[in-house]
Amino acid sequence: MLCAALAPAVHAAPAEAAPARRISYVQWDSAGELRGGTLDGARVASGRLVLASGSDTGRWVSPWTAPGFALTRLVASWSARTPGASWVRVEVRGRSGSATSSWDTLARWAAGDRHLRRTTSSGQADDLASVNVDTWVVPDGVTSYQLRVSLVRPAGATSASPSVDTVGAMASLLPDVDDVATSKPGVARGVVLDVPRYSQMVHNGDYAQYGGGGEAWCSPTSTSMVLGYYDALPPASAYAWVTPGHVDPWVDHAARMTYDADYEGTGNWPFNTAYAAPLAGHAFVTRLRSLREAERFIAAGIPLVASIAFGPGELSGAPISSTHGHLLVIVGFTASGDVVVNDPAAARRAGVRRTYDRGEFEDAWIPASGGTVYVITDDAHPLPGGTHANW
Repeated sequence: MLCAALAPAVHAAPAEAAPARRISYVQWDSAGELRGGTLDGARVASGRLVLASGSDTGRWVSPWTAPGFALTRLVASWSARTPGASWVRVEVRGRSGSATSSWDTLARWAAGDRHLRRTTSSGQADDLASVNVDTWVVPDGVTSYQLRVSLVRPAGATSASPSVDTVGAMASLLPDVDDVATSKPGVARGVVLDVPRYSQMVHNGDYAQYGGGGEAWCSPTSTSMVLGYYDALPPASAYAWVTPGHVDPWVDHAARMTYDADYEGTGNWPFNTAYAAPLAGHAFVTRLRSLREAERFIAAGIPLVASIAFGPGELSGAPISSTHGHLLVIVGFTASGDVVVNDPAAARRAGVRRTYDRGEFEDAWIPASGGTVYVITDDAHPLPGGTHANW
């Protein structure tokens, strides 16, 4: 949840020995993995969750999943289709010892906005955890969690079933720090991906009902740049509603399709990946421990949308002086290991490509958002290492 939305945090000073950063991403994707959950009014067909015959509502519940540490934050991701007036709900609950939390709603989501106001549900602080826009917050930690996905269509509807292709969750236990030791350059030195450059600022004043463009649209602009890299932008018919003459109208469309009516913004992390997943093929939210891990994705040809925040003078060469929350695209690395980015906060396309000092960037990224990234890819660019868990 970014674009001037990340509240300043109070951090403890880093210890001499870097504290452990515990991160796990687990995904249910294949037919076999989805069948490993509990189905009620739903079934698995062609590798997707769909409603059972005659059902208007169905549920899938994941197995209890233990990441191996007491997670304090969780962000769910999903890839779904919602034809007609259908939609999906994503929920989570946790367990620690004999205590099990209530189910907390993370999203009421549909691909479009004609029939449903796409929302999160902040609050829900009734027991072990609460929801902060797109993030499940567990102050004292839980040792395991379950996800629950509901598929819904209007009662008696004859329209096609909503379907879910992939469900996943990033769980983390991270130290509070102001800065981190700069990582050593790795496998992507000198690699820069040819990601198209779009500016969020050229949209300033566009569509107040979707955030008004400008500084509010860093996330959909970054997501659109990555989709453009894969030649996976939506067809022109999808954004025919945009006023003729608007620059990069697919960015206006992405803002509309990622808008969170409860949060009143377009910076909801999993809403952006849920928008991108059916277009590119695969997308989810996770966290990385350092730029060395990011380099593995760049070396595999996969750009990353990264969530950062910084104060005045903390990120040399940035087009904005400071931000409580901003999204940009990591597109590569210089031969010396500095970070090459497409920063949508530039006033025009010509200024979007920037190079940031490696250490300054890691200090703006890891303490602020926990190293959060959107991983968006297609079938031609498999994930590095062939795995999607425990980078």
